[in-house]
Amino acid sequence: QVRPVESGGGSVQPGGSLRLTCTAPGFISNRCGIQWYRQVAGKQREWVASAAPDGRETYEDFAQGRFRISKDKDKETVTLQIRNLKPDDTAMYYCQTAVYSGSSSSCDFWGQGTQVTVSS
Repeated sequence: QVRPVESGGGSVQPGGSLRLTCTAPGFISNRCGIQWYRQVAGKQREWVASAAPDGRETYEDFAQGRFRISKDKDKETVTLQIRNLKPDDTAMYYCQTAVYSGSSSSCDFWGQGTQVTVSS
């Protein structure tokens, strides 16, 4: 089972930046994709960005330009860099080891989340 662990959340002022890290040992060898989601309390979880096993990166419309996903194969981590943070970015951010074509059955697990709070 490739279970991810998120880190890097915190409290920042509007306009600041954060780097969230998803550590998921085994996601490379199991051909898991890595997806980032976020959830505001009382609202549905929404997709933010994905890193597919073949290297493709995709982003939700709101994440285009300010969010950047990148993969470190040696460390088996995927980071989500967020710049120019806005109060609307305040949410719990989750990482998922996602199933893609060719993925093993060890994918499809969620982390516990890391909180991002943006306020002045």
